[in-house]
Amino acid sequence: MATPDNRIPVTLLTGFLGAGKTTVLNHLIRDPEAGRIAVIMNELGDAGLDHDLIEESTEDVVLMQSGCLCCSIRGDLANTFTSLFVRRERGELRFDRVVIETTGIADPGPILHTMVIDDLIAPNFRLDGVVSLADAATGPRTLDAQFEAVSQIAMADLIVLTKTDLVTPTDLKRFKARLEGINGTAQRITAQHGQVPIGALFGLSAMRGSATANDLLDWLGSEKPKPDPLAGLSGFEPKVITSDPMPLPPAGTHFHHDSRIGSASIEVADPIPARVFDLWLETLVELKGPDILRMKGIIHVQGMEWPFVFHGVQHIFDAPVPLKSWTGNDTTSRIVVISRDIEKGDLIASLEMLQLHSQSLDARVDGMMTHVTEMQD
Repeated sequence: MATPDNRIPVTLLTGFLGAGKTTVLNHLIRDPEAGRIAVIMNELGDAGLDHDLIEESTEDVVLMQSGCLCCSIRGDLANTFTSLFVRRERGELRFDRVVIETTGIADPGPILHTMVIDDLIAPNFRLDGVVSLADAATGPRTLDAQFEAVSQIAMADLIVLTKTDLVTPTDLKRFKARLEGINGTAQRITAQHGQVPIGALFGLSAMRGSATANDLLDWLGSEKPKPDPLAGLSGFEPKVITSDPMPLPPAGTHFHHDSRIGSASIEVADPIPARVFDLWLETLVELKGPDILRMKGIIHVQGMEWPFVFHGVQHIFDAPVPLKSWTGNDTTSRIVVISRDIEKGDLIASLEMLQLHSQSLDARVDGMMTHVTEMQD
């Protein structure tokens, strides 16, 4: 039976300047189905909250009629989280989850980093997902001008398209294709005048023991498995996923910032020896750790009764979560890597090394070290 994770879920809400984050928040805290939410903002004065929803206000906390509350980041994020948790434990505040609204030019990486490594945050809070808002009207220019905006899209579990009614169908299709090129694994929905289905923003991460196969496929951006009539004819062979369901922009189009982002994913049908996976992960992280924006996946390890899911930002990884409730005979491992300034060919070649488990460890080490040297060159 899966061990329940009682930590408080945290959603990181990010997006372009003017994309409509505060509008989404106002709808969110107005809707009783969203539950009691603690919203953390950089500056309350710039929040633009609907004052008709405010019940009372203190120096650092705004209480809403819905039971939600908003607070500003005072000092660092760890102090804000700690203050919220302590006051919740004392019964002074009531909330079921946290939403962090970043500034429009914020890189999500440092916040995700802090949530994993901070001793005051990690034991009591868990990342529930990264939601990035993308403004269809000004988004292309923002992506051209701000690499941080590209990072927001690249690191998203869910992309919310806003202001789609302000652009032509052709421009919208081109913008969607561009987003797909930056992050093809993220789910995508469209906001209607700032409104989104409440349930769509939560439960995005599969880093929980109760995650189902469909939860994992949504999180990893994989299609649901279909029978392959040719499966097994070529022996052990990983499946590298490089298909792009969206049409690409016209030939010759060059997006400088977009080209710095690369992603690759792989499926390995057979369980992987633990030593092979550890060696591959340690090699990749040691070589390219600072440029790994996010890595996530489900791994079936030889000799283990159940698979586990993992998630990392740069060289920092959450504790892997065993899926003790996993059922069925599917032993396919799925890994997604989203990186910065790493050639996609190198990512795929690195992932393909996992197929070498049928060879001796010495041969694997020699092969990996050779590729490490080539990547360094």
